[in-house]
Amino acid sequence: MDRPIVITGLGAICALGKDPGAILDALYAGRSAIGPMMEWASADTPPPLAACIPDLAPRELVSDRKLHKLIRRTDLLGLYAAERAIAAAGIAATRETLEAAAIEAFNDRTGIYDASGGGNYQDSYEFFPLMSAARGELRVYGEELTSQVDPMFLLKSLPNNVLCHLGIRQGFKGPNCCFVNQSSSGPLVIGQALDTLRDGEADRVVVVAHDAPVEPQSIVYYSSLGLLSLTSLKPFDERHDGTVLGEGAAAMMLETRESAAGRDAPVLGEVLSVACTSEAGGLLPLRRDGDGLARAIEAALDSARLERSEIGAIVAHGNGTPASDDSEAAAIKRVFGSSVPPITSFKWGIGHLLAGAGMIEAVLALKSLAHGTVPGIATFESPAAASAGLPVSRDAQTPRSPIGLVLCRGFGSFSTALIVRAGGSSR
Repeated sequence: MDRPIVITGLGAICALGKDPGAILDALYAGRSAIGPMMEWASADTPPPLAACIPDLAPRELVSDRKLHKLIRRTDLLGLYAAERAIAAAGIAATRETLEAAAIEAFNDRTGIYDASGGGNYQDSYEFFPLMSAARGELRVYGEELTSQVDPMFLLKSLPNNVLCHLGIRQGFKGPNCCFVNQSSSGPLVIGQALDTLRDGEADRVVVVAHDAPVEPQSIVYYSSLGLLSLTSLKPFDERHDGTVLGEGAAAMMLETRESAAGRDAPVLGEVLSVACTSEAGGLLPLRRDGDGLARAIEAALDSARLERSEIGAIVAHGNGTPASDDSEAAAIKRVFGSSVPPITSFKWGIGHLLAGAGMIEAVLALKSLAHGTVPGIATFESPAAASAGLPVSRDAQTPRSPIGLVLCRGFGSFSTALIVRAGGSSR
């Protein structure tokens, strides 16, 4: 039997709140943070929709003001979520009881795995004024470059900033890595941490995923691809017409059961398995039969040694684009047949966090399974033809067990399936 890997701390932030409980309460109440970006409205086009964190106060999230000069908005969110998960896991309290040598050993056995977005086009905006002023003259551009561009530009734009600064702030010196694999990134770092812990390379790993893709170029590019909705995000609904971008981060503290028991840490749940597949069909196309996602679900079930009937609820990718929703519905039907557990999704309320999506959906899945009720999809009215017969509802549903299946998909036809169990019992 595989070594049990438990979850001892959670953290999350998005447009609906700054902790998992507040976010989940908003979803139970049917509240969505998606709204028009009025400051981006023009005479020719309606304002795009997005789910942005209102009244964001960086110093309230990370108090070190010097650090703000070295990180971007996405990093700020990632650091906040990770440190909330670390605090919830009681790491500081444990280290306070240890001698200096034992603290060093503790830190050496604690890793950090980070998932960040790769499409943050705002990184290049700093160059725009000089490019305009140079009027195509490369010599002028080169002569003025060092005086016009922030010398911290490179350090601020590193994709692994959270990995770096979290390690410095917390003193964690164990295994570490950064995944940049679009929307599949979050479940992939959980899977990597699962293997690391089961192989005995560390005793605990904090996993974090974050993204802040709501900026002009991303909106233009996603809109040009026909992926954005101008009405609302309506997964599996007959009127689904696109997704909506959001921003945020989430994190978990994962530990071996021996590590958690040894320091009397709270056990919130368990990661049972992660599987990933590709359809090898291009950047955007998806097979209509959902083959890649179905194979990911089947691989995750096999890895966890679970029967289909043991899955209590499905947290679907549910991004609201017809191609993704319809093929996801086909995959679920193929695997579960006539006995599909309750299905929900969260993007209708928090937007699509891209690299941060899978992690925050896993955190909210755990919280809702522990609560014994999964939120409904408030924007759902009538099923699309491909989703007919699936247990999707506007109303909250009761999961048939505390085991949840979290589905995540990304450009390049990547599909991931993550299985978690809420609660403190071991298998």
